[in-house]
Amino acid sequence: MGRVEEISKKGRMIAMIIRNNYSCEGVDFITPDEYSQQLAYMHHPTGKVIDAHIHNMVHRNVVLTQEVLFIKKGILRVDLYDEYEDYLESRVLYAGDIILLISGGHGFTVLEEVEMVEVKQGPYAGNNDKKRFVGIDESQVKILSPYPEK
Repeated sequence: MGRVEEISKKGRMIAMIIRNNYSCEGVDFITPDEYSQQLAYMHHPTGKVIDAHIHNMVHRNVVLTQEVLFIKKGILRVDLYDEYEDYLESRVLYAGDIILLISGGHGFTVLEEVEMVEVKQGPYAGNNDKKRFVGIDESQVKILSPYPEK
């Protein structure tokens, strides 16, 4: 039924990848309650009714931006770094894959023309929103599971 890949360093979660072939019955909240970005996978049969609802106003204090990328088309390599800018590993994402970038740093290389959707918390803080740093070069790339079961 596919899988959720977790990438961590020293017990700290860096990213989660939900591959295109992931499936489950009902609702599977993939992220822990304390994450500022919540991901759930939902699979419901025809005719299932989800009650109409309004979300309550709840004050949240978000101190770290977490991003979700939905790969619609193409192939994207993501290079993952810890919070000290030390390179960990790379993963290859394909159309239909989703990645939640939880902590640490990341960079991307487009391997095949990509269309993707990014979702993250706002409001956008401009130059205060991120710190850029020099990433790895091609000779340093360590790809883990470059071609997962599709």
